[in-house]
Amino acid sequence: MPSFDVVNNVDMQEVTIMVTNASKEVAQRYDFRGSNTTLELDSVAGQIVVRCEDEMKIEAVREVILTHSVRRKLDPGCLEFKEPQPAGGKTLRQEIAIHQGIDREIAQKIVKAVKGTKIRVQVAIQGEELRVTGKNRDDLQEVIAFLKSEDYGVPLQFINMRD
Repeated sequence: MPSFDVVNNVDMQEVTIMVTNASKEVAQRYDFRGSNTTLELDSVAGQIVVRCEDEMKIEAVREVILTHSVRRKLDPGCLEFKEPQPAGGKTLRQEIAIHQGIDREIAQKIVKAVKGTKIRVQVAIQGEELRVTGKNRDDLQEVIAFLKSEDYGVPLQFINMRD
């Protein structure tokens, strides 16, 4: 029976390149001269840490990060910008979480939505991904088109199409 998987995978190598390029741009920009603005990638925790002196610089760094993520073909929907927190001295610290996988609640919403379309497929939650199985390939393509038209708050990729 034909099947495919619905996943949310972020290429961490592209994230590393994006953070490196954004750091270089921040170091070269005139409005950041003399400021202690840093970007660090914590790949173990799956987050980017930004340290700045004020809110205005944090917003500028946010725009730089979003621009570079689009350039590297990373979906900005996988980045969650948290509230800036005061850090030591007169600096602010902002964490940017990188979402990997599909959360259980979102997976259940997707399953419910696909079942509501009355397309004759079975959807199974397998950890942080979904497996969609159907009798013919046209039904699977219809499900892919439906999922692309919906917004679940996370970027979705469709992999492992099998006959």
